[in-house]
This record gives sequence, structure tokens and C-alpha cells, in this order.
Amino acid sequence: MLKRIAPFCLILGLVAVFAGPLFAATQPAVAAKDSSPAGAISAAVATLTGIAISPLLGTGAYGAYKWAVAEESQRGSLSWYAKPGFWLPALLIAGACALKDVLGTALPPGFKKPLDVLETIENKCSGLVAAGAVVPFTMDAISKMLVSSGSSAAAFPTGFATIYMGAIDFSWLLNLLTVPFGIAVFCVVWMASHAINVLILLSPWGAIDAALKAARTSLLGLITLSTTLNPWVSATLSIAVIIVSWLIAGWAFRLMIFGTSFCWDFFTFRKKRFKPSPVENRAFSGNRLCSLGVPTRTYGRWIHEPQNGRWRFAYKPWLVLPERSVDIPATKPFVGKGLFISTLLDGESTLLILPPRYRDHEGEVATIYAVEGGVQDAGLLKAWGVMRELFGGASTRAQVV
Repeated sequence: MLKRIAPFCLILGLVAVFAGPLFAATQPAVAAKDSSPAGAISAAVATLTGIAISPLLGTGAYGAYKWAVAEESQRGSLSWYAKPGFWLPALLIAGACALKDVLGTALPPGFKKPLDVLETIENKCSGLVAAGAVVPFTMDAISKMLVSSGSSAAAFPTGFATIYMGAIDFSWLLNLLTVPFGIAVFCVVWMASHAINVLILLSPWGAIDAALKAARTSLLGLITLSTTLNPWVSATLSIAVIIVSWLIAGWAFRLMIFGTSFCWDFFTFRKKRFKPSPVENRAFSGNRLCSLGVPTRTYGRWIHEPQNGRWRFAYKPWLVLPERSVDIPATKPFVGKGLFISTLLDGESTLLILPPRYRDHEGEVATIYAVEGGVQDAGLLKAWGVMRELFGGASTRAQVV
């Protein structure tokens, strides 16, 4: 059921995002529209949140909207993101990514995975572009709204004492406060949204990928459409997104680091240049270490202490805080060789997750760390071996060191 409806949800969400700005631009101005500074600020917050959810799609749609509502004589002076040379290719790339997810429901994971890696890299790059350009513009607009409202007659008393205050521009001071705050909000929401791209990297099934992308696109479309109807409703929804993103920031940050490592190893073919160290190696924590206070997918060092036969996992929370370390508990460990990612397993529990650079180096790792169970197939690779044996083919046998 999920596999059938996920592509349609994704297409509907994309239609809502693309059609929303253009539909709003063709509608006549409504007299009851909230033109107060507070209403404009609510719309700006919603715009910031929407762009953070999907930087390329959000920036492209926002630029298309600015271009559509501008007068013909003013389009030449629009910002670069509001010109067809940027927003048209941006929307085409976003549409290509959506088409990849729709068609990917019928493809094996190995055929779609390189495209997922490309989209993850694109999401990182477009996030940097949006944070460095669109966000300061949005926060600068908020600062000017606040200054213009504060310098009005309703906000300040009239008289000779206020003659010089009206000539002072406080927007630079508000920018010092609002721009860093806006970038911080953008980063928190973007990390939560970017986690979906990393989950797609980890997911072996195209239907799950399409469902995750459809949920994110639908949320972006809902914020976009509610902005054109009622900025306060859109602002309330945006604030809810910001709060949820803040609560899951640690989880999203760990996924972001994991996705960065995955993409780097995958595209640079690092496994061909990599050689495991005899003392310590980089890895990510598994679910077994959660009971020791180490969150899943924490980036750290797998340390081997042969003098006492102990393994330790050392890590720095948020990569910059003081280092901590825990002993890795293992009774019958073995290195699980997966289709894309290998792991250190103890029964059904995952002790450590090895980045893609360790692919084809599992035997060396098992020898260095004296892993009792050696190397065994795991995950999709194990399932493929079982299917081959079931249909009469030669099954892939476990390699025991």
C-alpha cells in the first residue's frame, strides 16, 4: 500500500510547491490582507523555514515568486536567486530528484544509491548557498520592518525631542541580532530536513524513500500555501517545525556527519586508498552502545588495547566537547559485511558502524582487532546469498578468519 501511494503523495506535494507561488502572484490583492509589520515578519519567518526544509526547491520557488510578482521594469534589478537563470534550473533539478524517487520505487537499491548520494551532496551545497545569501536578505527585510514600525508616530511620541531620532537608521544594529539568529534557525531546521536525505541513503527500499520525500515536500507545500492565505497560520506552523527541529538537533547532527562520511568515501573511492590502522580506526557507534550513554551514530575512534584485550570507543560530543570513552561490550563479536556498509555485530546487536571506506577491508579489521567471529555476510548481502541458495545457485559462504 505504501509503495503505491508514496509516488502520488510526492507528485501532489511538488505540484503544490510549484503552483502555490504562481497562483498567488496571479490573484488580485485582498483588502483584508495583513499589511502590518507583524504580518510581514510572520511571512518572512515562514519563508525562512520553508527554504530551510528544502533549500534548492524552497529557494527556487521563492525566487520564482519574487520574479512573478515584480513589475516588468523591476525584474532586471531583482536579486540573483529571483532571476530565471537561477530559479528555473533549480526547479528543474528539484523535479529531477523527485522523478528519481518516483521511478526508484521499481529499481533495486544498488541502481538508485549513487543518485541518492548525488542528491545528498546537492542538499548540502544548496544549504550553504541559501544560508549565505537568502537568509541574510530575509532577516534584513525583518530588520527594516521593525525599524520602520518603531519610527512611526504610533510607536514614538511626537515633538522636538524626536526630530533627530527619525533620521537614525537602526537596521544595522538589528541585523547584528537578527541575521545570526536567522542563520541559527536555518541551520537547525536544515539539519532536521537533511536527515531525510541521509535516511534515504540508509534505506534499502525505494518506497520508503518516496514516502520520506513526499512527507517533506508536503510540509513545504503546506507552509507555502498557508503563507498566501494567512501568514499567521503559516508562522505558527513554522514555529512548530523550528521547535521540533531543535528537539532532534543532536540526532540530526549525527546523521549529517554520517551522511558526509558516506558521500565522501563513496565518491572518492576512498576504500582503494584506505588501510586500517593497527591501533585505532574511525567508526560510528551502534545501538548496543546506547545503554552506555553513547547516542547511535556518534562519530569516534575504535581503539584496540591488545595488552588487556579490551576495545574502547572514544568520542567528542558535537565533535568539539571534551572527549569521553566507554568500553565496548562484546561476547561473540563478528564483522558483518554488508552491501554498502559493514558493521561490528554481537549477535543481533550492532556495536559499531564502519564507513564505506572499510568495504573489502573487513578481513584486515577482523585480524587487527582479533574478532572471534571473523567476517560474515550481513544485511542485504546475506539475504542475497540466501536467495541464491534457495533457487539453486551457489550461496555466498561466510568468511571466518
